[in-house]
Amino acid sequence: MLKYLLKEMRVHHYVKNLLVFAALVCSGKFFDAEKLMSATLIFAAFCFTSSIVYMINDIKDVEKDRNHPTKCRRPIAAGNISISLAIFVCVVLFAVSTVCCIASRSFIASVLLLLYLCLNIAYSMGLKNVPILDVSILVSGFLLRLICGAVAANIVVSNWLYLTVISLAFYLALGKRRNELKKTAGNTRSVLKKYPESFLDKNMYLFLALAIVFYALWSVDPVTIGFYGMAAKGLVWTVPLLCLITLRYSFDVEGDSDGDPVEVVVHDIPLMLLCLVYAMCMFSLLYILR
Repeated sequence: MLKYLLKEMRVHHYVKNLLVFAALVCSGKFFDAEKLMSATLIFAAFCFTSSIVYMINDIKDVEKDRNHPTKCRRPIAAGNISISLAIFVCVVLFAVSTVCCIASRSFIASVLLLLYLCLNIAYSMGLKNVPILDVSILVSGFLLRLICGAVAANIVVSNWLYLTVISLAFYLALGKRRNELKKTAGNTRSVLKKYPESFLDKNMYLFLALAIVFYALWSVDPVTIGFYGMAAKGLVWTVPLLCLITLRYSFDVEGDSDGDPVEVVVHDIPLMLLCLVYAMCMFSLLYILR
């Protein structure tokens, strides 16, 4: 039973919530114990809350999922977990998430997390069937993760990084919709029938181009260089690395992938290695060479 619960909670998708630490890492204060503890508590709260969102969505779509080629294997759709048990687990997870928020002592971050939950419940209840709005809500989840982490750790984030995250999130969300449309012909999600494939294709790469431009502008911004010191001049050389990562990701998305960001990354070892190299370069520039 525990195996099915963990699968239903989408524990492997918790990697998305690491974005909570982005502001703290970029601030150069990752090893500040107080800030790290606050960000970690919000990270945990986001993990439990995101599981609630997944379970509510699966309860709402249980009949549709049973007719889906892959979603039919989800524990609720497959009958491995009863709906009543799923609801009980959601209540427990909400209680634990609330405790984490209180322990973080960040009222604003807690409110933003509640906003994330409400937006995603509204998404599951019907907003996911509204084109553009459905993708925008997915993007808001990434942005709220970044903001919550920044607020919890009392970190000021560059506007360029906000724009980078927003653009990358649109790229990922549109890519997911594009591949869902290609693989299912719009038969499993009604909103897909309202999206022309050419629209999704062109706009996902538009947002990818914007993301790389915004990231490049952050890396050469005088404010960034002034904040990080001489080592920050090396940040511009992480731009080609980001290009390689997104090229590899696009290569996967153009293939047989369903476009889910986590699934794409965990099933592509070269992509994981590129991400690891990027992380090591950033850590060296922000913490060792600074």
